Amino acid sequence: MSTTEFMVKLHDAACMIVDATEEYLKTQTEKDARKWSWDPDKVVWTDRTGQKGPFQVAEDVNNPDFKRMLIDIQQHNGHLTRQDLFYWTMQNGVAVGRKKV
Repeated sequence: MSTTEFMVKLHDAACMIVDATEEYLKTQTEKDARKWSWDPDKVVWTDRTGQKGPFQVAEDVNNPDFKRMLIDIQQHNGHLTRQDLFYWTMQNGVAVGRKKV
């Protein structure tokens, strides 16, 4: 194989890597761009510490954003991750916990 043939193959391989990376980033951006029906900043959170460390709890049951959040979490089997925060329903079923991933 000549140097030119090697450089062409190396160039083609680099282009494939760039294409694969762009495709992956596009799908990740689409996932991150999901339209959320609730805003966690509009929910009242209380700091707590448990056996596994610090976390926050919300029991803001009269808040529409809390209600939509609770429904969304329940539709995801009681837990989900959003923007580097892990959310889960507490054992009583009406409180939500969250902590950094």
